[in-house]
Amino acid sequence: MASSGEHHPAFEEYCECIFELQEDDVDVIQARIVERLGVSRPAVSEMIRRLEADSLISITGTTIRLTAAGTTLAQQVVRRHRLAERFLTDILGLSWAEAHHEAGRWEHVMSTNVEVAMDRLLGSPTTCPHGNPIPGSEYLAPDAHRLIDLAVGDGFTVSRIPEELEFTPGLLDFLESAALLPGRAGTVTATSADGTMTVEIAGSHVDVGAFASARILVTA
Repeated sequence: MASSGEHHPAFEEYCECIFELQEDDVDVIQARIVERLGVSRPAVSEMIRRLEADSLISITGTTIRLTAAGTTLAQQVVRRHRLAERFLTDILGLSWAEAHHEAGRWEHVMSTNVEVAMDRLLGSPTTCPHGNPIPGSEYLAPDAHRLIDLAVGDGFTVSRIPEELEFTPGLLDFLESAALLPGRAGTVTATSADGTMTVEIAGSHVDVGAFASARILVTA
């Protein structure tokens, strides 16, 4: 992977955003980047032009894709972000939300030596605390399904909380406090017409709204 400091943090931020949208099977267009990063459409348009000029992305119609160089840069940033999240939660005891916010800073300044040392200290984890794969690790994707696709009475184990949910205000705090954590087992106890799922997990009944239940990935 490329060494730190080769690209401006803004370039890293945009490549990371595009990578994560692709990872969540979202059609990457400028409007999705505006939503994810919370910046203006003119600012996104200008940065997209710069990324294309730097051969970090290619554009077909309205769809934006990372080039090989853009993918390498994005994977470096995402790897450092997810390792930092794991360190901040597992070693320092920060909450999911705190770790996600802080890792957003660390990803741009972490050196290769620190990255290697952190990976060694953590025992070479394959996912971040939310179950998202760490690029460059030995991650093997499980046969996962959306929580919303389960029926009443179905048991499940939480597998992954996609990045889209990490950017939804307050949702990480809710999921962590409700024990909807990767590796935790639960059972669907009720469903609603609006997509809300009620699950029993860690001895409590929790209502999970349609937006989250359509994105949380679980294994049977």
